[in-house]
Formats: sequence, structure tokens, C-alpha cells
Amino acid sequence: MPVELHAVSYAYGRNKPRILDRLTYTTPHGFTVLLGPNGAGKSTLLKLAAGVNQPATGAVRLGRLSSTAREYRTKVAWMPQTITAMTGLTAREQVAYTGWLKGMSRADAWDAAVAALGRVQMKERGDTKAKQLSGGQLRRVGVASALVHDARVLLLDEPTAGMDPTQRRVFRDLILHLATDEVQVLMSTHDVADLAEEADHVTVLTEGAITFTGSTRDFLAHAPTETPAGRQAEAAYTALSTQAALSAP
Repeated sequence: MPVELHAVSYAYGRNKPRILDRLTYTTPHGFTVLLGPNGAGKSTLLKLAAGVNQPATGAVRLGRLSSTAREYRTKVAWMPQTITAMTGLTAREQVAYTGWLKGMSRADAWDAAVAALGRVQMKERGDTKAKQLSGGQLRRVGVASALVHDARVLLLDEPTAGMDPTQRRVFRDLILHLATDEVQVLMSTHDVADLAEEADHVTVLTEGAITFTGSTRDFLAHAPTETPAGRQAEAAYTALSTQAALSAP
């Protein structure tokens, strides 16, 4: 079941310009990469979709559920750009704590934390203090925290920021494994290198407006025919950005 944003507008302050203005968007099925430069509105879109922020106008829904409903936030999980290690807590305790905040009982959250860590290949580090984990491991804990309450939609904000190419590849493989018929994943990035050709869909956000959304194959088709192998994603993104700039008022 997708998250649907209907004509949503948002600004960070009453007298501030709108980051998003009457934007309508439905999260695609499977694994979707949300591309766009810094400041395009990707984080804002994800926060609205997660119910972390509420739109000034418009509505955000998951089926019959409004993003203002508590039950909505048990079905939609958000992983922010920065994952903070909680002082004194182990990886399992940090994941279980998130589940408790989402309304799970302490016992259910404690048990579910083990399964969630297993899904991100961190089960063996469950008793390690979160402060002792590497950056990549801590991001996996962030994903496990998003999974612990059995969310149907995962919203990941720049999850590969600061990772080296090998770490990014491992993380993308993990996300591809998590995206199933029952779980949708929307992952934002400003780095076109994060576009895995295995992704099901690509959405491009430019200055608060969606300038492309479609299958990865259709996205790559925007690259010029003479584009060298391995550079199609970058070339397609450049072509779409140029097209958006030329059509802007």
C-alpha cells in the first residue's frame, strides 16, 4: 500500500518560502531512488511522508490512515540522515527502544529487535554498545529501528552519506533485499552514484517539483545514446536537470 501525498505544501516558518508547493506524489511499488540536489526538498518530502512534519495544505495518507494518526506511524518508518548512538544502550536496546516508542510492549519490542537486527545482518552485534559501532554499522541499526515495528513503507534519508564505495554497495544490496511485495522502500540521495540499476523506480525532485518519476529503465533511457557504459545514470540525470531548467518559468 503506497503513501499518497495530495497537493501538499510546506515551509519552514510562516514567512519563509515554500519548499514544496501543492506537490502530489504516490510512493511507487518496490525500491525507489529519490534523486535531487541538496536543497531540492527531498528531506521535506520524506518527513511529510513519515508524518514527522505535517503539511500546511494538502493531506498525506496510507490507505484510510491520515499521517496525523498514531497507527499511520506504525506502518510508515523514517530513517533520518543522522543516526545517533544512544549513550549506554546496546544495539538491541536501541532498536527495542524505538519499537516501544512506536507503541509496542516492552517484551514484544525486545523480541522484535533481534529479528530486525537479523534482517540487516547485525544480529551478532546486538550486545555491542551503540557508541562502539562503526558508522556503517550504526546506519544498519537505524534501518533495524525502522523495521522493528513491522512497517510497510521505509523512508530512508541519504542513508549512504559518508560511506565509501564498498560500504554503499553493501548497503544498497541490503535495501534491495528488504524491498519486497509487502514492503516499499523510498531512499533519497543527491549522489547519482547511489542509483543501483536494480532499483525498480527513480523519482527526481528539482526545486520542490517532481521532474521525473518512472521505472529505472525509463530513467536511463534519457541518457544520450553515445553515453559510455557505467555513466548512463549520471547522463540521464544531467539531461533531465537541463530539461527542467529550460522549462522553468
